[in-house]
Amino acid sequence: MSQPSGVLYTFTDQGVDRGTVDNTQQALDRFLAGVEKQAFRMAQIATRNPDDALDIVQDSMIKLVEKYSDKPQEEWRPLFFTILNSRIMDYHRKSSLTGRLFGWLGSEDEPEELEGAPTEDGPLDALVEELTIDTLLSALDGLSARQQQVFMLRTWQGFSVAETARMMKCSEGSVKTHLSRATEALMNALHQEE
Repeated sequence: MSQPSGVLYTFTDQGVDRGTVDNTQQALDRFLAGVEKQAFRMAQIATRNPDDALDIVQDSMIKLVEKYSDKPQEEWRPLFFTILNSRIMDYHRKSSLTGRLFGWLGSEDEPEELEGAPTEDGPLDALVEELTIDTLLSALDGLSARQQQVFMLRTWQGFSVAETARMMKCSEGSVKTHLSRATEALMNALHQEE
């Protein structure tokens, strides 16, 4: 049976009603369209490279579709951001190893500009109002990879402490500690700019 062009995924269980498959496919398409910009922004901040960020987001979307499209819709968002976080951490591990192996070559690449900070109301608003995007990116660069991810998952994406802990495979206490340290470092960056 050939797959229609333009369809990224199919359900292999022939016992599934075609209407149910179409509805699930449409719901998954809407979900992915709804999170792609947020995910790209998170990945771009984490990697400072739009091409790598796009690869990470696309890989995360494909993994969600392949492995978890049969899960209830309310589970897609936490699953997707768990996958995204894992891909970002894999990127940092790979970059760290590559940096150690080839760091002697040096680099004169300038980081890409990020188009903007999130505009939704939330705890980040007060901080973003006072920081320029360059200062924020610089401050985020100064955070450890774990602090950076906790900050983005909790503050930018609005996940609870428990959800963030599950996504990052750590304790809730660790999430709170990383977020506290990240917030303190960002506030220190703000005060240095004044």
